[in-house]
Amino acid sequence: MQAPSVGGVMLPRGNGETIRLSRGASLTDFAEKINANPASLVAVMMNLGEMVTATQSVSDETLQLLGDEMNYQVQIVSPEEEDRELLESFDIEFGENEGGEEFLVARPPVVTVMGHVDHGKTRLLDAIRKTNVVAGEAGGITQHIGAYQVSTEVNEEERRITFIDTPGHEAFTAMRARGAKSTDIAILVVAANDGVMPQTVEALNHAKAAEVPIVVAVNKIDVEGADPTKVRGQLTEYGLVAEEYGGDTMFVDISAKQGLNIDKLLEAVVLTADAALDLRANPEQDAQGIAIEAHLDRGRGAVATVLVQRGTLRVGDTMVVGDAYGRVRAMLDDKGQTLDEAGPSTPVLVMGLTNVPGAGDSFLVVDEDRTARQIAEKRAARERNAAFAKRTRRVSLEDLDKVLKAGEVQQLNLIIKGDASGSVEALESSLLQLDVGEEVDIRVLHRGVGAVTETDINLASGSDAIVIGFNVRAEGRATQMAEREGVDVRYYSVIYQAIEEIEAALKGMLKPEYEEVELGTAEIREVFRSSKLGNIAGVLIRSGEVKRNTKARLIRDGKVIAENLTIEGLRRFKDDVTEIREGYEGGINLGNFNDIKVDDVIATYEMREKPRV
Repeated sequence: MQAPSVGGVMLPRGNGETIRLSRGASLTDFAEKINANPASLVAVMMNLGEMVTATQSVSDETLQLLGDEMNYQVQIVSPEEEDRELLESFDIEFGENEGGEEFLVARPPVVTVMGHVDHGKTRLLDAIRKTNVVAGEAGGITQHIGAYQVSTEVNEEERRITFIDTPGHEAFTAMRARGAKSTDIAILVVAANDGVMPQTVEALNHAKAAEVPIVVAVNKIDVEGADPTKVRGQLTEYGLVAEEYGGDTMFVDISAKQGLNIDKLLEAVVLTADAALDLRANPEQDAQGIAIEAHLDRGRGAVATVLVQRGTLRVGDTMVVGDAYGRVRAMLDDKGQTLDEAGPSTPVLVMGLTNVPGAGDSFLVVDEDRTARQIAEKRAARERNAAFAKRTRRVSLEDLDKVLKAGEVQQLNLIIKGDASGSVEALESSLLQLDVGEEVDIRVLHRGVGAVTETDINLASGSDAIVIGFNVRAEGRATQMAEREGVDVRYYSVIYQAIEEIEAALKGMLKPEYEEVELGTAEIREVFRSSKLGNIAGVLIRSGEVKRNTKARLIRDGKVIAENLTIEGLRRFKDDVTEIREGYEGGINLGNFNDIKVDDVIATYEMREKPRV
């Protein structure tokens, strides 16, 4: 097979060798790898039916398509691998290496509380840390991930436990899964009166995927209809066998509302950690860990709740969190008290970052501000390219005119602003998973943390987008600007309300679907000849009602003889009527259609718009 040529110039054809490209790479990046002119690759893509510019970020599929054409194996480098290579280029080691055994000391277990909505996760955390979180939450649903540390006494020894609080609603599945990955032990909360529910199984699967030990808290044992034994039996089907049944999972019956057996639950967590895990870390190395949550604070700027997983984080350290960086200006613990340093398994609120990182981003401490800035900028560029590639709509030459025709493909553009990065990410993920058919597409033009600004309104105005504010409002003159420009700004405090309204809007953009509804049937008892009107059917209405000007079909011996007829005339005795009901007789004229016989059946129907479900 000959090498592809463009304009008489032969392009370098591969021998099946592998090319490594990052997600969202451009044709220019591809050309650099094979020493080719980017413009020639643009021409190759046009021959393949794809219109792509040389510097445009393209999807993984487009890169694979080009690789196949040029006889190269294209390997898309995962974000994690790319990040590792980036850090290696700065001689930074990130990961599990913590030095020799002599440097390791015991650290507290990190625990995630999971379970079905309304089964008492937040109330349990409330009981554990003796503060009221539920009262400040819309709809009783936890909206953010937080982290807290508590103390308990086990075998006359004080032990500390770190809790990561994951949101309760199913739309936060991505955040909950991420919480499980940063955790040592999962507490699965199951209500004794409800038993195992769909989200219970969902949470259980996340914990199993993260390969963490599970402690089951059977909550609401004080409620009427509570049956802790039933819960144990149900969870046996999912591989969680209680110790009293010969298994290795600890079950603790509690009442978060009454504060019953909370100490026993904490003891079970510590005992499970001692038995199943070797929880040690090196506190002497540079700190590394994960961002649990982040948001924009009006007085403090970008703040992030981070969990130190190894090393010790100190005030004054230069840190990189995802695509954000900065020098740690101050640290607060979960009680709002300032700290100078935080060791392994300690959650702290960090101030001093340049921008808001994403929930779940890893963080590390580096020696110089310049190094931190370079790492953050490279990460930001990578994320931006990947986002552009994801947003690019692949259009082939064959269907280009179809896509551009008004109404053929409609798109709902959204701008999402929220109070915390985890909430924004979860809302975007849920909205992009909405599926209402191929006719309507949903596109998130921009997402960010903080109030709705004039810049957001400008973007929405220029692209016919809807602005969603989640737990934030418009600031400054943005409200007046939105009214002046006619931009639709929606505010929400509970995530599923946003999802329901956007889904309804998407369905409203769809072309209406119609379904046939049968109105009535009439049996022909006699045929009357009329020189003026043609044949008239003397009928008995067998079912429903027959209305004038409705559609009809003629059925003879069970077979449809004629379709798309119209009831043009309808009479009862000598009177013209608009409808005849079941059990009554009358006369029907089918207009120019005269092929009717005794015992034929006239079935009438109408097309009604079908509601989207």
